[in-house]
Amino acid sequence: MFTDTFLEVISKEGVVSIVSCSDNEAHVVNTWNSYLVIPHDGKLLIPAYAMRKTEKKTLQNSRVLLTVGSKEVNGHRGPGAGFRIEGTAKFISSGPEFDMMKAKFSFLTRVLEVTVTLLTQTL
Repeated sequence: MFTDTFLEVISKEGVVSIVSCSDNEAHVVNTWNSYLVIPHDGKLLIPAYAMRKTEKKTLQNSRVLLTVGSKEVNGHRGPGAGFRIEGTAKFISSGPEFDMMKAKFSFLTRVLEVTVTLLTQTL
């Protein structure tokens, strides 16, 4: 599911936008490409320190959209590649994946787990 170009993009620093929506209101938070961890194909793990509003919204509607990009990776038309990710989200606060992420990112209080349903290169 994760293409070589996608893996190259997340290996470079850039901003990740995470969009959640419930109660007819979208909410956006940001994190960094370097914070994305792929434990196995089809899943993304993201350290969460705050993200309380995102967590509240995903309890009502688990569907999320993410965007990632890097100008350091060649895309469809030259420099710059970006992706749109659709998936479902849940926050985890215990278990082996939480422990693994806590070892990497000591600041986290929870882990945002995204099960990717669609990955589309946009740039």
